Parts: sequence; C-alpha cells; structure tokens
Amino acid sequence: MSMLNVTDIHTYYGNIHALKGISLSVEKGEIVTLIGGNGAGKTTTLRSICGLHRPRSGTITLNGEDLGAYRAHEIVYKGVSMVPEGRGIFARLTVAENLDLGAYTRKDRSSLQEDIDRVFSIFPRLKERRNQVAGTLSGGEQQMLAIGRALMARPSLLLLDEPSMGLAPILVESIFETIQTINQEGTTILLVEQNALMALSIAHRGYVLQTGRIVLQDTAENLKQNEMVQKAYLGIE
Repeated sequence: MSMLNVTDIHTYYGNIHALKGISLSVEKGEIVTLIGGNGAGKTTTLRSICGLHRPRSGTITLNGEDLGAYRAHEIVYKGVSMVPEGRGIFARLTVAENLDLGAYTRKDRSSLQEDIDRVFSIFPRLKERRNQVAGTLSGGEQQMLAIGRALMARPSLLLLDEPSMGLAPILVESIFETIQTINQEGTTILLVEQNALMALSIAHRGYVLQTGRIVLQDTAENLKQNEMVQKAYLGIE
C-alpha cells in the first residue's frame, strides 16, 4: 500500500472543473513531483489533499485512512503539512513565534526544542534571525521559515507548492538541496514546482498535468528524456 493514494478526484471552483479525475500515489520515502503549466491543476491537487479544497468525488487516503472525513487542521494531525505558494508566513510575528505556531498540533511539548534545533541546523540563517520579525526577512529567508514551520509539526508527508518562486538562482539550489536533505532524513515529499528541470533532478518520480488531467507519469529520469516534457517544460527543442 502506498503512503498516499489519490483516486479519481474531481475538484471544482464554482462551475469550473479544475481537476478531472486525478489519480496518483506517493510511496513512503519518495520525492514525487507534479509538473505542468499555469492552470494545470497542480496547486489544486495539493489543496485537495490537505483539505483546503474538497473534491466533489474521488478518494484520498493516507496510510489507508480516508482523509475525506477530516477538516484541514485535522489532516495536519494525521501527519500532512503544506508549505503554500507565496510562503504564508505570519509577517508580524518573529521567526521563533512562527516556528512555535508550526507545532500547534504537538502534544509532546517537551521535545519542541529538539525540533527547533533541527530546523536551525537545516537553516542556520534562521537561528541568526530567530528574534527578527518575519515580514522583514528576505524572500529566501521567508521560504526557509515556511519550510521550517511546516517541519515543526513532524509531518510524515510534506507538500511543497512552488518553493523556488521568486528566489535568486543560488538560493533555488540551496532550497532544493535542503529538500533532498529533509527527504533523506525520513520525510516523504510531494513537490509542485514550475522549475521542472530542478524538480526532476531531485525527484524519484513525476506526474505531468495538463488542464486538470494527468497526461504522463514516469520515473524522473525518464521524464527528463521524454520529448514532450523536454519541449514543453525543459526548454529543449
């Protein structure tokens, strides 16, 4: 059984049919990426999984348990954290306060410092700025904070929506190296990313979405060699 199974979900925004029978799976320990153009349904897929936007039909299960019965905040308790597009940090709170809020589901408060130390080891710059108001951080630092905050919930499945958006190339490389590190430490990752080449360079498998449908799925290496993917998403003629 896969850790995450999404089966034939149909999600709407009003009368707009955004997802038209999406099915995908993520195995424990994998990095799986969703690639596609703007409006393909990538973000809607993540929002459907974490309960922010309910599919009208289809099923989503995590470790065999149907997530359809739970609201978004309850799905966090089940082990799913999402880093949203645009980061969604609490701009008026400090770095430390943002991290503390990331752990609101935790009952084992005694081990919070251990996880804060882990986040600071992954992102040393956050430690330097732990008392700084989050809204005054650079874009790259805010992305680090958004990921760090999500990790504070100790998720088994981390959903990442466009982590490289708006970042300088050198920071993009750093963020993707960090994503690999988080995965190697045991967190399963479902990644939405417009930088398809970068996403496929760290992923194990990938799905290609077009207008709310999955049109291709394969190993990341095979997708990089696929002629359609090269032309449409990798800029290779």
